[in-house]
Amino acid sequence: MRTAEQLQQLATWLAGTDIGLLELRTPEGTVRLGRSGTSPGEIVPLDARDDGTAPAPAVAAAASAGVFRDGHPLHAAPLVRIGERIAAEQIVGLLQIGPLLLPVTAPLAGVVTAVRAAAGHTVGYGTALVELQPLE
Repeated sequence: MRTAEQLQQLATWLAGTDIGLLELRTPEGTVRLGRSGTSPGEIVPLDARDDGTAPAPAVAAAASAGVFRDGHPLHAAPLVRIGERIAAEQIVGLLQIGPLLLPVTAPLAGVVTAVRAAAGHTVGYGTALVELQPLE
């Protein structure tokens, strides 16, 4: 877990740049900092929501290094499309390791908001592949 002092230091460094979003992933979790839009130098945690809006997006991540496939190689259609509502544990992609195809499943029920990895590209362990907005 990040301490308040560490988050403040990150925000200070970010404010001195033209970077609009910083996402830091660690084994303990993910911290997303971005510009709030209310004042030019103000940096806020993007996952801290005090306005009752929807929860932060979840991601289906690669469980291994491999080549990301958005659909089965023998079928033209992708497994999921942006805007599609999916169930928890639904297959949202495939990781190809040699001739082996491993399913990538949704961590929870939600709506697909982005496919972060390009089909046919090599990805590493833990790479975010498909982003989901959890269902309320």
